[in-house]
Amino acid sequence: MLSALDAQPGRVVIGITGPPGAGKSTAASALLGRIGEASYLPMDGFHLSNAVLEQLGRRDRKGAIDTFDAAGYVSALHRARSDYRIRDVYVPDFDRRLDEPVAAGHVIPADCRLVITEGNYLGVAQGEWVAVRGLLDRLYYVDCPVAVRRERLIARHRAGGRAAAAAAAWVDTVDEPNARLIATTRQFCDLVVDGC
Repeated sequence: MLSALDAQPGRVVIGITGPPGAGKSTAASALLGRIGEASYLPMDGFHLSNAVLEQLGRRDRKGAIDTFDAAGYVSALHRARSDYRIRDVYVPDFDRRLDEPVAAGHVIPADCRLVITEGNYLGVAQGEWVAVRGLLDRLYYVDCPVAVRRERLIARHRAGGRAAAAAAAWVDTVDEPNARLIATTRQFCDLVVDGC
């Protein structure tokens, strides 16, 4: 997957996208573990806080494309590219237990050559998200059958405190509409991989 980038000068930024529950975080973790000298820039760290989502009336669909700080994510990607060998770049993480972003949860050291970023909307060509694709050297799409994704998502929402019916309803009304939007980006990715 990365061999074609070995000769490329400067910092390399690899994106991993795909629908909710497809296995993006798992793929990113595996890649980070295999390479060892890579840094992580998760799009989920750019979730708007629950308080802000409440103010905007969007808390009931957290995870939708307009519930993220897209401009902040794009800015972090710019810094990840431009600050190579100049300074460390601190980026937020997302804590599933708190259900909130956490400031400076990850660091991209100045001398780190490879950055892995993952998230739902990396290939979406609307709003601030349009800029993301041009900041990535490669974009990989992780896919998985709907039934498998649904099972994973329900388990995730149950672990986060939702009752079974509420978890299933969230998957139907929030996660799956997001998945349909994300599916439109598959054709623009460099490679499709199986997340099952």
